[in-house]
Amino acid sequence: MKTLFLSTCIGLSLFFTACKQDKPAQEANTASSTNSQVQKVIDELGLVYVEEGAQTIITYDEVNAAQQAWCDALVKIGKLKEEGGDYKGYAKQVLSEAYNYDNGKVFFKPTLAFGDQTFRNDKKGALAYFVGGDPDYPNDKGFALKPWVKARYDNAGDKNQGIQIYGSVAITMGNVWVTDKDGNEVMVDKTWVFKKGKDGKLRIIVHKSALPFNPGT
Repeated sequence: MKTLFLSTCIGLSLFFTACKQDKPAQEANTASSTNSQVQKVIDELGLVYVEEGAQTIITYDEVNAAQQAWCDALVKIGKLKEEGGDYKGYAKQVLSEAYNYDNGKVFFKPTLAFGDQTFRNDKKGALAYFVGGDPDYPNDKGFALKPWVKARYDNAGDKNQGIQIYGSVAITMGNVWVTDKDGNEVMVDKTWVFKKGKDGKLRIIVHKSALPFNPGT
């Protein structure tokens, strides 16, 4: 009986050990399959910064499209204000779709901000900066309400050198030029960090903007 009991225990032990080993092996095979698709994109784009085990990849085209969309939205906010449209409603929509406020944390340091309101870590503060009218942010006149009639961006370096992609996160560094209706153009230094959500959309999680240093002033 003791021999039979021991044999049964050993058999069960080997069975459960095998089961424990099979599951990770199956998961590893699935992950490997996913990673092979990601690796294909990495190779095609020539990426060098992607973290090990990345399950999704942002492309250069997506990053450039997101930057241009931001520029277009800035212009549209001012245009809607001039035409008597719902510019505040549209600005809220932009902050939900282009920024990560509805899904998590955002670091937002706009160009014309100072003191204890330099950094805007919630949607209310960001909205105030773009469209003004918030008594809690009395110094904000509405940066987007200039209005700007044209906005464009350019990343540092040649081609996509000013973009770093780490899988589901991408960082950009460069400039944004905005032009008012009198033809005056202003350039700001801009750093963005984008995160790709589960819905496949890129949203801004870091926005750092500043006027260039001028040693003559």
